[in-house]
Amino acid sequence: MRGEAKGRGGRLQSGRSITAICLLSLVGLSGLFPDGAMAQRPDDQARPDWVEEIENVFIRSEDCKQCHERHYEEWKGAREQTPDLKTFGRVDAALLHGSSLESPIFKTVLGLWAQTNPTAEERSRCLSCHAPAMTVFPRHAGTLMQQILAGKPQVEGIGCASCHLIHDVERGPAAPPTFKVQPGSVLYGPYADPEENLVHQAKRANLFREASFCASCHFDKVKDVTQKDLPGEILQGTICQDCHMEPSTGSSTSRRGAMTRPIGRHWFRGVVGAGTMLKNRNLQAEWAPRIDLDVKRTGGTVEGTALVKIGSLPHSFPDGDPVLKQFFLTLTAKDAQGLVLAEETKRFGLPYDKLLRGPIPDPFIKGGHTRKVPFALTLPAGTAATVEAVLTYALIPTPAPTLMDNYLATLKSEKERDEAKQIVHEYTQPRMLTYRVKSL
Repeated sequence: MRGEAKGRGGRLQSGRSITAICLLSLVGLSGLFPDGAMAQRPDDQARPDWVEEIENVFIRSEDCKQCHERHYEEWKGAREQTPDLKTFGRVDAALLHGSSLESPIFKTVLGLWAQTNPTAEERSRCLSCHAPAMTVFPRHAGTLMQQILAGKPQVEGIGCASCHLIHDVERGPAAPPTFKVQPGSVLYGPYADPEENLVHQAKRANLFREASFCASCHFDKVKDVTQKDLPGEILQGTICQDCHMEPSTGSSTSRRGAMTRPIGRHWFRGVVGAGTMLKNRNLQAEWAPRIDLDVKRTGGTVEGTALVKIGSLPHSFPDGDPVLKQFFLTLTAKDAQGLVLAEETKRFGLPYDKLLRGPIPDPFIKGGHTRKVPFALTLPAGTAATVEAVLTYALIPTPAPTLMDNYLATLKSEKERDEAKQIVHEYTQPRMLTYRVKSL
């Protein structure tokens, strides 16, 4: 999932994937001119050459704001905030794409992972979702990573240009699909008839109305990431944008007299911001995981299989990234009084030193599939009456003590260390998904 910059006809193209996911409607950049020049800013003299190099291709979203104020404020979390959006940077809420480099959660996880000595290629791969510019400029990934860990990134993460320079996808047997980026003065969006302007050229890209656009970063969310729409029984013909970009009517520009048409919100709500997703009870039922138990007792042993499944909705569970999540399936045998006789917890997920080393594994629960987990519990004296299966998940892996100590040693103040400890504590806590009890 790492991109490379290649010169072709005076422009750059990525030969591999840009795994960025920011579903903005068509934007315009008042700082972008037909020759690609940027409007001058007062702080230009202080900007390093590598920052200028990136921003000449991935224009900063602040420049877009002059014409596209509404979408900018939604992307940044400054407009019509709801409780889920006020939890700025929370990976289990509606994580704003505009916080992709500023989130304290991302900084902490990145800092822990950095202690595992990732290679330059692995660093670039890690940043490809949070800072899509690194797929075109992988040589700057190390510098940007250092700035993120210091809390002072000088370039933007997921911004307007990250998505609106995407014009196509390479479709193939391997997932995820590969975004093709065409940096230049043309910006792409969903409209067949984009409004003319004197700032930039605009063209339609059908990709903006396809689920495969989102699947480049959120590739564990659907059964087949090359599909244009979601193939589930309930959502046949639907795409990610229909739910996660709240439909509205208005104009994507701030210009007086601009065309009014259907537009999508740019805060990308997750399921915790109930919104349109939980209005459909059938959808809610299909989205939630469930467990069945097939068990038998043989002498002093209880053996069986836990069947973990999600319905036809083409979603994995729970929300979030496809890399960090940890799942825990706890099987417990109890007697008639509820006394625990035997217990076993099975963990599914990668530790920090395995992240982005090799292929990313399939999610634990794939939408429309059943995961079969065999187990065996050896009983002490006593007769088991029930077997209980509890499925929980954590948002990030629990770091080994040595790894945690090494990361804390890189932080400059006791306040930073306390904040990092709190983040790790909160985001490694198991969260309940579902459970099942079966009598023997």
